[in-house]
Amino acid sequence: MNRKITYIIIFLFSACKAFAQGEIVECEDTCTHIHGIDISHYQGEVFWETIGNNTRNAYVYIKATEGGDRIDKRYENNILTARKYGLKVGSYHFYRAKTPQLLQLKNFVTQCLPEEQDLIPLIDVETKTGLSDEAFRDSLFKFLALVEDYYHQKPLVYTGTNFYNRYLLGRLNDYKLMIAQYTDYEPILNDERDITIWQYTGKGHINGIKGFVDKSRFMGQHSLREIKFIPFQEPRKKRKEYTYFD
Repeated sequence: MNRKITYIIIFLFSACKAFAQGEIVECEDTCTHIHGIDISHYQGEVFWETIGNNTRNAYVYIKATEGGDRIDKRYENNILTARKYGLKVGSYHFYRAKTPQLLQLKNFVTQCLPEEQDLIPLIDVETKTGLSDEAFRDSLFKFLALVEDYYHQKPLVYTGTNFYNRYLLGRLNDYKLMIAQYTDYEPILNDERDITIWQYTGKGHINGIKGFVDKSRFMGQHSLREIKFIPFQEPRKKRKEYTYFD
């Protein structure tokens, strides 16, 4: 039998065997980039001790808030427990462009306490909420400025490749980007902006979470120290319960 054909048969047999045993090869199993996840209440109960023992995943962004009054019901437990088991943690806010910026800021900063952060805040930008392009950008940039003023550092901005190219092209040069693109090839923005983190799948797997989870990795030579949260002196703010998700 041809040696090449033999190798192919062995590879396919091994792959089928791994699949049958429930072993799933993930991106972090085959490369040396710095990997992490982001989660919300949709992941349900997370077994942080198990995830903390996974040395291939170094960080996690945890959903804190959305709009002006929504708080992720698992946020407080998630961020405290994730840190306990050694993960570098950051918090994210899902931005709603029609909601007043100060109301959204109040919602976010009441949950995202400086002393609990290892990573700079992340602002999730996925929708214009029906606004015109100009009104949307004006709303977003005012909010980003408020977040920077409060935390004394620019937030990381999360968005998708298509959304960025259509609405934010050339507008976010002062911000580090996490770009979502679920393909086998790395994202390239139309303005060739540098990308710090690539969220490469929304259907990843990891021991400690049942079901799918978003996975990301740093691009090129980028590293965790670039998004490190720099502590500042600010009175501790007690969390306030607004409207929790169902």
